[in-house]
Amino acid sequence: GGGGGGGYGSHLRSAECTRIHSLDFFILRQKRHFYLLASTPPLGLGFLIFFFLNNAMHFRRYKPPASIAWLLLGLFSAVQAAKVNKHKPWIETTYHGIVTENDDKVLLDPPLIALDKDAPLRYAGEICGFRIHGQNVPFEAVVLDKTTGEGVIRAKDKLDCELQKEHTFTIQAFDCGEGADGTNMKKSHKATVHIQVNDVNEYSPVFKEKSYKATVIEGKKYDNILKVEAVDADCSFQFSQICSYEIVTPDVPFTIDKDGFIKNTEKLNYSKDRQYKLTVTAYDCGKNRASEDVLVKISIKPTCKPGWQGWSKRMEYEPGTGSLALFPSMHLETCEEPITSIQANIELETNHIGKGCDRDTYSEKSLHRLCGASSGTVELLPAPSSTANWTVGLPTDNGHDSDQVFEFNGTQAIKIPEGVVSTSFKEPFTVSVWMRHGPGAREKETVLCNSDKTEMNRHHYSLYVHNCRLVFLFRQDPAEAENYKPAEFHWKLDQVCDKEWHHYVLNIEFPTVALYVDGVSYDPFLVTEDYPLHASKIETQLTVGACWQEYTGHENENETVSESIAGGSLRMTQFFRGNLAGLMIRSGKLENKKVIDCLYTCKEGLDMQLPDEVASGIKVQFNPSQSSLVMEGDDIESFDKAMQHISYLNSRQFPTPGIRRLKISTTVKCFNEETCISVPDAEGYVMVLQPEEPKISISGIDHFARAASEFESGEGVTLFPELRIVSTITREVESEGEGEDDPTVQESVVSEEIMHNLDTCEVTVIGEELNAEQESMEVDLALIQQRGMEMSSSNLGMIITGVDTMANYEQVLHLIRYRNWHAESLFDRKFKLVCSELNGRYISNDFKVEVNVIHTANPVDHPNNAMAQPQFINPVHHASVDLSGHNLVNAHQASVVPSAATVVIVVCVSFLVFMIILGVFRIRAAHQRSVRDQESGKENEMDWDDSALTITVNPMETYEDQHS
Repeated sequence: GGGGGGGYGSHLRSAECTRIHSLDFFILRQKRHFYLLASTPPLGLGFLIFFFLNNAMHFRRYKPPASIAWLLLGLFSAVQAAKVNKHKPWIETTYHGIVTENDDKVLLDPPLIALDKDAPLRYAGEICGFRIHGQNVPFEAVVLDKTTGEGVIRAKDKLDCELQKEHTFTIQAFDCGEGADGTNMKKSHKATVHIQVNDVNEYSPVFKEKSYKATVIEGKKYDNILKVEAVDADCSFQFSQICSYEIVTPDVPFTIDKDGFIKNTEKLNYSKDRQYKLTVTAYDCGKNRASEDVLVKISIKPTCKPGWQGWSKRMEYEPGTGSLALFPSMHLETCEEPITSIQANIELETNHIGKGCDRDTYSEKSLHRLCGASSGTVELLPAPSSTANWTVGLPTDNGHDSDQVFEFNGTQAIKIPEGVVSTSFKEPFTVSVWMRHGPGAREKETVLCNSDKTEMNRHHYSLYVHNCRLVFLFRQDPAEAENYKPAEFHWKLDQVCDKEWHHYVLNIEFPTVALYVDGVSYDPFLVTEDYPLHASKIETQLTVGACWQEYTGHENENETVSESIAGGSLRMTQFFRGNLAGLMIRSGKLENKKVIDCLYTCKEGLDMQLPDEVASGIKVQFNPSQSSLVMEGDDIESFDKAMQHISYLNSRQFPTPGIRRLKISTTVKCFNEETCISVPDAEGYVMVLQPEEPKISISGIDHFARAASEFESGEGVTLFPELRIVSTITREVESEGEGEDDPTVQESVVSEEIMHNLDTCEVTVIGEELNAEQESMEVDLALIQQRGMEMSSSNLGMIITGVDTMANYEQVLHLIRYRNWHAESLFDRKFKLVCSELNGRYISNDFKVEVNVIHTANPVDHPNNAMAQPQFINPVHHASVDLSGHNLVNAHQASVVPSAATVVIVVCVSFLVFMIILGVFRIRAAHQRSVRDQESGKENEMDWDDSALTITVNPMETYEDQHS
């Protein structure tokens, strides 16, 4: 309180306010009088009024400010009392707990803690308990600390996971109210509690059957004879699962896997054992063993074994030997069961070889030419070379046994240089490609795209994959009539997403587009239309594996390649994920179905040549690639003869080595279907042996000289005048001996010349690159075109491509000429020639040629012979001669060269002869001295050791003595 000097004010100053925490009352003491004020309304306000009325007399005697102060003190106490327990407790909204069965402790996440903003007030800020809501909840919640609000949930009784694995209920926290009696108690929100009961491995596995029986045929190995099965009553996945089975009986030819399947480990013999009795047990994943083992009886049945017999599972194919009979002695054993019909499916697995099977691995351009397609083909994915280097950065299959396959992983693409594609798209044209693609994402994946290089994002034409659909976009150039025209052609194909190689050919003849996949024609299921493009002078960019477009910042595609240019940012988008090979664009359509089949047809497959007497009763059907055939017949003897005529054929001179698996699936029908036999599948493989690798050797004149005038002439200098290309293979031949076991018989190695084609020869310059202003390499283009070859040149050299014989390549290489019309500064030039076969699978040696330039000094022709000086008269003022670089300063110095050169040559030759004679004389003298020493040593037999003695002979002394 407060107030002025003496009287009641002095009593107020001496008054004391004391709070009794246990009762929440305020006691006002004034000398011998005490006044009790309650801290909770309305009781506190009543006491305040009582105090005010009973002391009215005193308020009259004292100043008003003191009375007002007491009134404010009472009101302040009432306001403070009104704030008690104004907040609800707070807990988390969700709890997750784990409890082990047969235990009552629950581990909660997060821990059970209730908070109250009224803390640290007593009662109002304390947590008195938790309440669980739900029917038959076997849990209770207990408060561990009222002040901190910490609690715990525990099970009332032992829990059983097998009865109930999870429990869900709600929980609420409540505070202590405003006093010990819990007046005005407040509750929190309801939180959800999920409790999982952890299992205890208390049950053992139990077999479903008391015993098991099975019957097998002798002499056969089974993948599955029968299956035993046990179960476990535990509730958890770990303890309820059967992790293993075990055969307890020792030394039996059977085994059992983790799934309970029993199979024999060796062929069973009826005469040895007619029945096996096995004891089998099971273990759960907690390593509890079955409560009781089970008995398994396996009986052996002495019956016939139907199936294909009389053939070898491994067949070796030697390259270049034609066709190989696969089943020359095969027959079907039917165990005397009457058969009405037989169907056999023979499959040759070649998907792992090359692009689905063995094919010629020449470049796609060469294959088009070999198959009869006209010229004008542009290869967009060539093997990297000096003239086509835009595919250098792409990952490949890194092997030469198969085609040049490029991998696109969704982050890589290439830009085709300008001028590579010059096809007019106003005329019919063709796009062909080999593609392997799996199930992709929802974004577009571009195979080929031609779009604006700058400013706009217009796609002129593109081939892309979208949701297992092949789409070809072709926007027309500006036309007079602005009408809708076909723009997008959609094909929905399973081949696009099956992760297998397929060959695609698109014949574009606007307004139609024809698609061939593996030689089969497909019509588009959807064709959308659009306006032609507006006229523009913007150049286009052709890309493979993605599309080139302006970056706007809103695309979702992965951005890995970008460039900044004036006016914006350009980048690659719509990346392709898969493998591509043989991407081509050519003028004109591939209308000939034979050409398309030739591009796709495999060089290996199954073959069958049936005699007339057998063919009449057998129906045979091949698939297009001849990797599978189906035979049907009703006569077993004719069917066996037909199987014996099935052969494997590989027409390549150098086939891809490796395994080709074979599978024979047979279905038979009998008069009595109930007792009809079942013919098991027969599996084997053809091993294509490694072909003898040819060694391509290039030989000829590797060093020669020509006059400078020949280099400057119109014809130039022929680089390979006597070139010869030879290919040989090395074979091991056994020498003739008395017997096969004769250890003296040795194998000899012979070299045999063979003939095959070449597809590339490259001539490169060693040293400085060609200077187009003064030198060039030339060849007769008419002859190259006549041979069906192509030539490309650069400042690095010349490349000749095309599949042709080695003899024809020799003729073309003989015509390669080198010209240099400023030969006065040239002394020599070096070149390297390399030829290859099958797209780089077999490469020749590096044949290097060095050509020297002969510089001749010719005197100046004088019109008056009388005025000309004699050739061998040397004037004094012409004594200075420049012989550097074989070049003469002027004609007068040229007249000095012969005499000076003669003197120098004579001196050098004389000195060289002198040194040779001197060396020969020294060698002879040393030899004679060693002979004399040996003879004297033998005669005298001296007993001292001179092995460390060093004798130095001065040859000049001997030379001088002889001359003196």
